[in-house]
Amino acid sequence: MSSILTNSSAMVALQTLKMVNKNLAHTQGMISTGKDIASAKDNSAIWSISKVMESDVKGFKAISDSLSLGQSTIAVGRQATETITDLLTDIKGKIVAAQEDNVDRTKINDDVTALRDQIASVVSAAQFNGLNLVDGTTPTATILASLDRDNTGAVTASSITVNGQDMSTGGYVANDVFGSSTGASAAGDTLAQTLDAAGGTSTIVIDDTAGAAFVAGDSVSVTVGGQTVSYTVTAGDVGGGNVTADLVAVGLKGKIDALGIAGLTVDYDGSATGELAFTNAGAVDLSVSAQFTNAGSGGLAALSSIDVSTSAAATTSLGTIETLIDTAIDAAAAFGSVEGRVEIQSEFISNLTDSLTTGIGALVDANMEEASARLQALQVQQQLATQSLSIANQAPQAILQLFRG
Repeated sequence: MSSILTNSSAMVALQTLKMVNKNLAHTQGMISTGKDIASAKDNSAIWSISKVMESDVKGFKAISDSLSLGQSTIAVGRQATETITDLLTDIKGKIVAAQEDNVDRTKINDDVTALRDQIASVVSAAQFNGLNLVDGTTPTATILASLDRDNTGAVTASSITVNGQDMSTGGYVANDVFGSSTGASAAGDTLAQTLDAAGGTSTIVIDDTAGAAFVAGDSVSVTVGGQTVSYTVTAGDVGGGNVTADLVAVGLKGKIDALGIAGLTVDYDGSATGELAFTNAGAVDLSVSAQFTNAGSGGLAALSSIDVSTSAAATTSLGTIETLIDTAIDAAAAFGSVEGRVEIQSEFISNLTDSLTTGIGALVDANMEEASARLQALQVQQQLATQSLSIANQAPQAILQLFRG
């Protein structure tokens, strides 16, 4: 039956054209975005999975930066400990040379002091972005290494722990060590006073903390008129026991006298333990300050006791330097081991990020070859559907012919 009120053929052709246009729009969207699933409405399950994976990829890129920063920090520490090992080896060579009787031990001792100062400089400079792993201030440091997601979706962060290696050569500074001194300091202050010109006097009584005797590595420094001298107790001073304050006072007196400060006289009174009396007969006021540094417990604290000025001290120092070299080698090995672990983890994170990115692409990216072929087919279908709709709309015209005589 034909009807001019209901054109079924036209309705079918119209529905077909709508479907073709919808598929064509989706294919054009795939080509323009490069994605088969561009939003949650395309496929909510796959879209959700891809977004979780994309968030993990961003997290792993941040972890990669963290690992790079950590690896650089560890590399600085490793390089510092390797340099310290080389310097300690050089010191060992000086100590071995000092075993010979026919050598100038004073000059060799000066070389040892210079190398010791260089080690302290290396330790102080071995920092990356403010973090120093070799000066004893950082016992441990953590490097973010991974994000672990379990089957429930819970995420936990894992880290690599780096143990700091204490290569410090000095100990803590204790200031309140000049008991009975004129103008003695309170705890936490450095003894400081001024010798007035033309007759100013001051007395400093040198004493270790809590009345204990000095041990190898302890040092006392005195600054007079802006010039500083120090005396460090060596293994040779200690011998078979501790060192009295008198020995330190005499050593400091000789160094202060060598400064040649005009009008200054330093007297040592052997009847009073460790007492130095300063008298300023010059025309310029002189400031006097003093400070004590404890040998401490740094990894290379024993370095301060290295002394080759005498045969006995050189023999003692040979055993000490072997221990210090072993300490530095162990520290370098520890840094090398953890640096290798960080490097492996960094490479793994890079490969994992690439794999996740590839997996996301497999889920949501469009197959461009397939999309291209589909586009051409849909364009042909659109033309045919349009033509079919046009033909269906012409069907009532055939009925009109029936009413013409």
